[in-house]
Amino acid sequence: MLKIRKATIDDCQLIHELAEQVFPLTYKDIITPEQCDFMMDWMYSIPNLQKQMLEDGHIYFLTSDDEGHDIGYISVQQQGDHLWHLQKIYVLPQYQGLKAGKFMFLEALKYIKKVHPEPCVVELNVNRNNKAVAFYEHMGMHKDRQGDFPIGNGFYMNDYIMAINI
Repeated sequence: MLKIRKATIDDCQLIHELAEQVFPLTYKDIITPEQCDFMMDWMYSIPNLQKQMLEDGHIYFLTSDDEGHDIGYISVQQQGDHLWHLQKIYVLPQYQGLKAGKFMFLEALKYIKKVHPEPCVVELNVNRNNKAVAFYEHMGMHKDRQGDFPIGNGFYMNDYIMAINI
């Protein structure tokens, strides 16, 4: 039985540690090690996680298994009156394929509907070479557009922007 809880600022270290386990593995065949290191600092350093939570409006959730082990994280952010962005959704490798991602995705949508009951669009960026594209399509999202987005240090995110209306 999976459980999800809203993360607090005190969970930044835990999110960082989970990211260290899952993020490099997710992107090892997609981006260079240098870009991975840059993105880890950009998204998952403790100060940047704190900034995301305290200043940028990212709402993080942590998922645990029935034994209380933390197995993944997800974050959402409102970006407009009727637009939300699923910023991050990652599951530790040993829990992938066991429906943890589906659980987290549906819990994120449930949270958004709770705090924003009006119809809205939820978007996310996913690397065009990431196998997760098929997962998001299975969850009802569609490829809305794509782009090559500069993130600094000469690196780009080569992403689809996927969307779902809720």
